[in-house]
Amino acid sequence: MVILQQIINGISIGAVYALIAVGYSLVYSILKFSNFAHGGVMMLGSYFGFLALLYLKVPFWIALPLAIVGAGLLAVLNERLAYRPIRMRNSPLLYLMISSLGVSIFLENFTIVTIGPNFRTYPDVLPTAPFMLGSLSIGRLDLIILVITAVSLAILTYVIYGTKIGDAIRATSYSMRVATLMGINPDFIVALVFFMAGASAGIGGVLFGIKYTVWPQMGALTIKAFIAAVVGGLGSLPGAVLGAIILGITETFSAAFVSSAFRDLFSYALMIIIILVRPAGLMGKITEEKA
Repeated sequence: MVILQQIINGISIGAVYALIAVGYSLVYSILKFSNFAHGGVMMLGSYFGFLALLYLKVPFWIALPLAIVGAGLLAVLNERLAYRPIRMRNSPLLYLMISSLGVSIFLENFTIVTIGPNFRTYPDVLPTAPFMLGSLSIGRLDLIILVITAVSLAILTYVIYGTKIGDAIRATSYSMRVATLMGINPDFIVALVFFMAGASAGIGGVLFGIKYTVWPQMGALTIKAFIAAVVGGLGSLPGAVLGAIILGITETFSAAFVSSAFRDLFSYALMIIIILVRPAGLMGKITEEKA
């Protein structure tokens, strides 16, 4: 039962990681670079939801869409101002990654200056008390997080694999030049992908904030979601979800059976092992250039 309990806990953590990890994979599938400003978008998405609840006094089911839209538009703004000029000059992909690091630092410090450096706690908008299923303890909040994550990922999967706009996204990820010849506007598709990535980060940020807390440096925690994306395979949506679940279970097992002090060690060790054994990740494909 102890092992089953830790698996349940790991899946709960992995669900939040998955929402953020798919954003990394979406952007990578199109532009082939790792967008490290994604953490800043997640952080501000969490703040958008928090501020909507605190000052607008709206219910959670309105605050969440506001955070989704806000984070999505912020991601599009980042792409338009910080990445597109670099792409238009056909600069190396490394420059995009460097720019994303700069954007991440800017967003963090902008939040500290405008909102403050203190930790903030979400109002009690969702039930948190656990219920017992035999000897297993399952948090109601964890169940809600799993449901929201499952619905969000199902919608995202349908958009990408079941719609015409999804066909355009996949065509653009294969080749922007070919997509242009097919009548697809690559800049629009890139902006749309950034919106989708930002929206998923916004959902993850709100759920993370409710489960834990909100602070300007919380974006740094998305490195775990990046690890999940690498483990599953950058550019692969199912891989990001699989990697997130594996990482979540790895963390809970290491904390429960070894020590919580070794949790991060096991997380990074998992990523290193996967890179050594399967560089493209569990479900990823090898590309010619990465950044």
